[in-house]
Amino acid sequence: MNSSLTEPKLVAGVNKPVCPSYVLVTPARNEEAYIEGTIKSVVAQRIRPVRWVIVSDGSTDRTDEIVKKYTDQHGWIELVRMPERKERHFAGKVHSFNAGYDRLKGLEYDIIGNLDADISFEEDYFEFVLKKFAENPELGVAGTPFREGEYQYDYRFTSSEHVSGACQLFRRECFEAIGGYVPMKVGGIDLVAVLTARMKGWKTRCFTEKTYLHHRKMGTENHKSLMIVWKGGYHDYLMGGHPVWQVFRSVYQMSKRPFIIGGCVLFASYFWAMVTRAEQPVSRELVTFRRREQMRRLREFFIRDVCHLRKTRNGA
Repeated sequence: MNSSLTEPKLVAGVNKPVCPSYVLVTPARNEEAYIEGTIKSVVAQRIRPVRWVIVSDGSTDRTDEIVKKYTDQHGWIELVRMPERKERHFAGKVHSFNAGYDRLKGLEYDIIGNLDADISFEEDYFEFVLKKFAENPELGVAGTPFREGEYQYDYRFTSSEHVSGACQLFRRECFEAIGGYVPMKVGGIDLVAVLTARMKGWKTRCFTEKTYLHHRKMGTENHKSLMIVWKGGYHDYLMGGHPVWQVFRSVYQMSKRPFIIGGCVLFASYFWAMVTRAEQPVSRELVTFRRREQMRRLREFFIRDVCHLRKTRNGA
């Protein structure tokens, strides 16, 4: 085992780490096509984790075999095998994460990360995010945007306070304060975690100066895209999105493929969930908090646009 990179670097002349220590947990189900790229990215990090637990969630492909090749070389990587399960839902990912989380008991660390098995990043990726935690003691959740081919979030409608679930890093105290991930079959576990952190007073931030690559791409055929959009609108309601926010989100969706109809489908699915009173798996407290945030962001958006328009006219 090469242990030269397992510990954070030290500040010259001071017995204190530049960055907080961290651990990672990766739930993985049949990820033979991508997981080796993720492992290579973590192994190449300038600052490696204290422990990385990869949880094979009943994988039936070569996922376990690939991981074992690296556990034999690196003592800080551990493989945990979960039994196969017939039912597939997002709560299963949380159960797998928790199985990995249990393996971290007794370890000393400052940051815990949830890392998907189909992403890759540069060798200074975790060093970059860890320094953000070191700079701001109020920062509870942090990460960066992902790129999927040419696709990347439009931050006019995606707040820089949201951290995508493919790579979420939590300050340990924050993760414990929110009670970890909530196992919801409908998904949204990463969103609920970030919202709950802010609701409890922590800062959350997606730092756009750096990105990581997400290798599993969604289908791009129109019928598949429309199904994804329909599920997205329905899910927006389940996660407590405000109706007014959804109107503007739907209008924005009309500017993207499939043009016009995509925005109509997005709002129709939200409206359908609302009129049928679909059960929301999140608390009323969280719904109220999220809607208040969305209305604040809309006000800021329009105020910014009005100010920009006035400056343009005055400069004309």
